[in-house]
Amino acid sequence: MLALDLVQTLAVAGVVLFIGYGIKRRVPLLSRYNIPAPVVGGLLVAAILSVAHQRGLTPVTFDATLQTPLQNAFFASVGFGASLALLRIGGPLVLMFFVASTLAAIGQNVLGLGVATLLGQPPLLGVLAGSVTLTGGPATGLAFAPLFEEAGIASAATLAVASAMVGIVSGGLIGGPLGTWLIAHHRLPTPRDRAQTGNARAAQNIVEEQIAEPVAAAPAGEDRESYLLLKTLTVLLIAVWIGGVVSAWLKPMLARVGLALPAYIGAMLVAAAIRNFDDWRGWIGLSQRAIDDLGNVALSLFLVMALMTLRLWEIVNLAVPLAIIVAAQIAFIAVLCLGPIFRLMGRDYQGAVTASGFAGFMLGTTANAMANMEALVERYGPAPRAFLVVPMVGAFFIDFANALIITAFVSWFK
Repeated sequence: MLALDLVQTLAVAGVVLFIGYGIKRRVPLLSRYNIPAPVVGGLLVAAILSVAHQRGLTPVTFDATLQTPLQNAFFASVGFGASLALLRIGGPLVLMFFVASTLAAIGQNVLGLGVATLLGQPPLLGVLAGSVTLTGGPATGLAFAPLFEEAGIASAATLAVASAMVGIVSGGLIGGPLGTWLIAHHRLPTPRDRAQTGNARAAQNIVEEQIAEPVAAAPAGEDRESYLLLKTLTVLLIAVWIGGVVSAWLKPMLARVGLALPAYIGAMLVAAAIRNFDDWRGWIGLSQRAIDDLGNVALSLFLVMALMTLRLWEIVNLAVPLAIIVAAQIAFIAVLCLGPIFRLMGRDYQGAVTASGFAGFMLGTTANAMANMEALVERYGPAPRAFLVVPMVGAFFIDFANALIITAFVSWFK
C-alpha cells in the first residue's frame, strides 16, 4: 500500500483535476450540464478505489490535512463577495429574490424531511438531500457532512456528493425548458421581438462591474499583477486564520444551546467583515476578480481531495430513497419557477430568464444558473436584470442564509 503525505496528496489532486478537465473536453455532455472538472476527476479515482476495495485491496491512502484549509479558503472567497454595497445596487428586486430563495431553501428541507420520514429513513437524510446539497452544491455538502455523520447519517459525504451530482444535472436539464415554456405560454415579448439585439455577453458581466477593482499602483520596482495577487492571497489567509479563531470561539458557546456550525463559517464572516470595511474605507484595495480566482483554485483542489476518498460502496442501500427525495425536490423547484418566482420577478421576459437561473442554482450551482440564462438570451435577446439579480443571490448571499438554515435543521432533528 502506498501512503501519500500531504504534499504528495496535493500533487496527486492537481493531476487528477487536470485529468477531469481532459475528460470534460472529450465528453461534451459533461460540459453541457456543467459537471465540474474536480468532480469528474475525483469521482473517477473514487470509482477505481471502490473497485479495488471490492477485491480486498487498498492500493493508496491520502493525507487530507490540507482539505479543511482549502475548504475554508474557498468559503472565505465567497464571504468577500458579500458586499452590502452590492446589495444596495441591486435594490429591492435583489432583496426580494434573496428572501424567496431563502424560503425555498427552507422548503427544500421541510420537503426532504417529510419524504424521508414517509420512506422510513432518518429525517436528516432528507435535509442532506435538500438545501445542503441542492442549494449548497457539492462543496457545502462535503463541508457539512461531518455534522450529519455526528447526527447519525452514515456515509454522509458520499450521499452528499450523489445528491449534489443529480441536482447539478437536473438543474442544467430543466432550467432552459422552464424558461422557454414560460416565454411561449405567456407569449412574452422579447428583445428579439422588439428588434433590440443588444449585447448578451456584456449583460453577463454586470455583477463583476459593480465591484470596483483597485486602482492603486504597486510599489516602485514591483509588478502590479504579482503585487495584487500577493496582497489578495495574504488577505485571504488572514481571513481564514482569524476565521478559525472565531469558529473556535463560537463553537462552545453554540454547543451550550445545541447548535453547531461547520468550520468555514468563521472564515466567511471575517471575510465579509473585511470586504465591507474595505468598501467603506478603501484602505486595502481588494480585487474581487483575484479573490474569485484564488477561491476557485482552493475549491477545485478541495473537491478533488474530498472526492478521491469517498467510499462509494457504502451508499448502495440508500440509493432508491435518495433518488425519490431528490426527484421530489426537482418537482418542487420546477413548481416554484413556473409560479411564485416568475410572478415575483415581474411576469415578463426577464422574469422568465430569472426563473431559469433560479432552477439552476437551487438545484445545482451558479454555473448552472448562468448556463441556463445564457441559452435563453442567445435565442431571445439580453436580460440584464436577470444577470444582475441571479449571480448576486446565487453566488454570494444565499450561502450565508443556507448555512444558518442547515445548522438550525441539524440542531433540531439530530
